[in-house]
Amino acid sequence: MARLLIVDDERDIRHLYAAELEDEGYEVESAGSGAEAVEKLNHQHFDLVVLDIQMKGESGLQLLQKIVKERTDLPVILCTAFSCYKEDFSSWLADGYVVKSSDLSELKGEIARVLKKKLS
Repeated sequence: MARLLIVDDERDIRHLYAAELEDEGYEVESAGSGAEAVEKLNHQHFDLVVLDIQMKGESGLQLLQKIVKERTDLPVILCTAFSCYKEDFSSWLADGYVVKSSDLSELKGEIARVLKKKLS
């Protein structure tokens, strides 16, 4: 069972993603800020991070750069309400990019794709 870390400053989004992804068989933890995510990443094992870009305090792109630098083996999927960040060079460090939607099919598919790639 893959362990996922959901990082989003919106509590309702974290709960929705956790419930949906747990139904898919994943073990899910969540963090409401970059600092909380770093703390969890330093003390727990995760197979993949789903990361929002626009958060209060540290942005998801700043956190992405830290993760890529310190945990090269940990895939990250950016999940944001804005498609414009696809053109930002910093976002290219991520293993996937999904625009938020009430239908989580695209996110679930991207998670499965990235995890399959990691395991092969």
